[in-house]
Parts: sequence; structure tokens; C-alpha cells
Amino acid sequence: MSEQKKQYESVLCGWADEPSFNDNGELMSWTFRLKDNELKDILDQYLTKRDEEGRGGNARFKMFMSKNGKPCLSIWDPNSAAAQERQNTQAKDGAAKADDLPF
Repeated sequence: MSEQKKQYESVLCGWADEPSFNDNGELMSWTFRLKDNELKDILDQYLTKRDEEGRGGNARFKMFMSKNGKPCLSIWDPNSAAAQERQNTQAKDGAAKADDLPF
């Protein structure tokens, strides 16, 4: 029996600061810190590509709570195998829809 390894599109950056809540218990804000070397790595490795119109060049962060209840931060890796697979699937689906045009 072969075991499939789950592929992720994001890379864990580390722990975020504890979220702050208002008097009603509603989430108000979260913060996170990046060191200069971490920021340089993000600029070098995790930015989306720019198109001919200059769109892109984004870094996508996600803040979430771990299974243990700790606040975490991850960044989307456009170069990961899972992200490449999803982009290829979306491109194929877009091409198939374009082929179905009635004219």
C-alpha cells in the first residue's frame, strides 16, 4: 500500500503574536514580525511573477491558529509543487472552457 504525502502551497514562517480581542470577545487584530533576513528571503523566493502589464509581485501571507491554539503565520509559495499543480489544472480548465465557445 503506497502512502501519499500531502503537498502544501504555503511555507510556515513562524509564530505570530497573540491576537487582541475587544470587550465582546471579537477578534480585533493580529501582528507579526519579520527579521531583515526573513524579509530578504521573502523578496527573493516567494513573490508572484509580474506580467507584461506590471501586475503581480505580491507576497501572500496567511495568519491562522494552529491545532494547539497558537497563532501562526505562513506565506504562499508560488514555486511549490502543489501550487504549480493547481496552476496547471486551472490553466487546463480555462483552455477547455475556451474550446467550448459556441462561435
